[in-house]
Amino acid sequence: MATIRRLSEPDAADFRAIRLEALQRHPEAFGATYADEAAQSLKFFSDRLKSSAVFGGFEGSALLGIAGLYTLGQEKVRHKGVLYGMYVRDSARGTGLAKQLVDAVLEHARQEVELVQLSVVASNDAARRLYERCGFELYGVEPRALKVAGRYLDEALMYKLLK
Repeated sequence: MATIRRLSEPDAADFRAIRLEALQRHPEAFGATYADEAAQSLKFFSDRLKSSAVFGGFEGSALLGIAGLYTLGQEKVRHKGVLYGMYVRDSARGTGLAKQLVDAVLEHARQEVELVQLSVVASNDAARRLYERCGFELYGVEPRALKVAGRYLDEALMYKLLK
């Protein structure tokens, strides 16, 4: 079992490293691009840790996975949060770390929102199964949601009611 905790400003360099690894190794899985985020300063990543709840999974001092939650600020949608940025390094896949991270995000979300949404590339069966095991339900598919290297990818839209 990994140690799961919320990341804070002192974790910004490790967060930046794992986030850039995720974007570089799996560009089809994220809306952001490696080039855009690699050009950002460490302060950008530190600010992200202040503005949203990002959880990390550690083995000792090694950060092996991340998942975040941001909430929507406008009054009419303030009851919703979005799970984002889910990534687990190859060395920790199949260990249960991904589920631990989702569980940590959901536990935090229960204090702030009534439901959590996410989007995942529709063809990513492993990720979809994980989210289904965590209680997320499919509510739609956005065709051509992402365009990566000239190829279109659909995204499965999922949600979980918390209250």
